[in-house]
Amino acid sequence: MIKKEITIENPLGLHARPSALLCQIAQQYRADLSITKDDIRVNGKSILGVLSLAAEHGSVLELEVSGPDEDTLLKDLMGIFSSNFEDAYI
Repeated sequence: MIKKEITIENPLGLHARPSALLCQIAQQYRADLSITKDDIRVNGKSILGVLSLAAEHGSVLELEVSGPDEDTLLKDLMGIFSSNFEDAYI
């Protein structure tokens, strides 16, 4: 299991398109993904769960990945967070 804290840098926060991209990427892996914000923990593969976090710009999230391909999943997730989800706007 790997845990990583990340701050939402996207000026619009984690709205529908970035949330959909995050879930789409997470669903490609066998590893489980949990996302926690302010003591609310959701399944990171569920679009409704991710949207329910209402993560605005500056929100701190804890990503927890566990499973056989957890390292690769975390690497891909860190990539989309660091790019501010620019792939969500294509």
